[in-house]
Amino acid sequence: MNLSKSIDFLLENSGPVIQYRLRKEILNDISTVEEENLLEQIYQTPHFKLLQTYIKPNGYIGSGMHSWDNWRGVKLHETPLQDGETAARLLSYYKIPKSHPIVSNYIAAMRNEDILRQEFSYISPEITRFEQRFHGLNNGNSLMALLYTMQAMLGYGDDYEDVLEFQQISLKGFRRILEISTLDEITQYQENAKRNYNYPYIEAEEYFPDSYTLAMLAYTYNWRTNENMKMLADSINHINAIMKPENNMHIRINGKFVAPCFALIRPIRPFQLTIIDSILYRRPLTEIAMLGVSKQVGILKESVATLEEALSSDGILRLNFEQPHNRRYSPKKIEYPTAYVDTRLEPDYQSKNAFLCDLTFWAVQFLHLCNTVPNPD
Repeated sequence: MNLSKSIDFLLENSGPVIQYRLRKEILNDISTVEEENLLEQIYQTPHFKLLQTYIKPNGYIGSGMHSWDNWRGVKLHETPLQDGETAARLLSYYKIPKSHPIVSNYIAAMRNEDILRQEFSYISPEITRFEQRFHGLNNGNSLMALLYTMQAMLGYGDDYEDVLEFQQISLKGFRRILEISTLDEITQYQENAKRNYNYPYIEAEEYFPDSYTLAMLAYTYNWRTNENMKMLADSINHINAIMKPENNMHIRINGKFVAPCFALIRPIRPFQLTIIDSILYRRPLTEIAMLGVSKQVGILKESVATLEEALSSDGILRLNFEQPHNRRYSPKKIEYPTAYVDTRLEPDYQSKNAFLCDLTFWAVQFLHLCNTVPNPD
């Protein structure tokens, strides 16, 4: 598809993050001087400057990771950006170079057990969480799954034995899907629990894919062989074939039943202009496209067709916010890059075109990813 209208709109209207990512990742037409100038503009954006105030002397950023906002009446985070996962996501989405001291020092802190033990000792639940940090790793529901995934998102997912092992664990979760024909085959119920609270569950050791294992693979490359990529395409197609919209599932970890972090237990919906049923909507589609499997995955092919039609007139992506549920999950509400929202790259939405730039860049990025043929072998 000819994306020249979309690209012209973005080059004329977008802020430094989209300008940088568009020219470096998609157009590949940025000089060293231009790259340095755009990065310097990114470093002056409000959220990046705020993030800098949360950096600790040991290199860790914020308090915890996907952690408590409040504890016994004490507010632990001034803003969501003071959480370690949100900070990592901002650095990743802004494409701060992995060589930047903020990023490299943060990675070093996440790989230092003494620093982590210190950082996860500020309230009693975090002490326990750190001691049990590997429990639930096989299905992405552990502290270490978060730490490994954030390292991958920051460009450090292919250089360290532990994160390489988590790549293999992530692959096993998707392979597990191909071994079942219904979720019932791997779940069980508590024997004596009341039925209203008796959700089906899997054990902590069970392999299963979720949003973190998907992201782990999306941001890494060492695992990429034709065999693995075909397996992932088959698994994602199988998820949409066997999963039901009403599916529910918990995970039993250390005797407690927890809701999994976006376990892939329901069909993954292709992109549509008229339905926004979750504020976390476009990001999983992007990460699936990042796997390099677009030619084999049905929901990606459907999404491509929808986007090509949507951009065909003036190159700008617009969504329907007239329906109540669409207003409820509008991406206009995104401010910080938490685990529960899509990506926002424009610093603010004061400009009438800023929101449209975010949507249109996503469309261009997604189509670019789906039309880029990987060469894993």
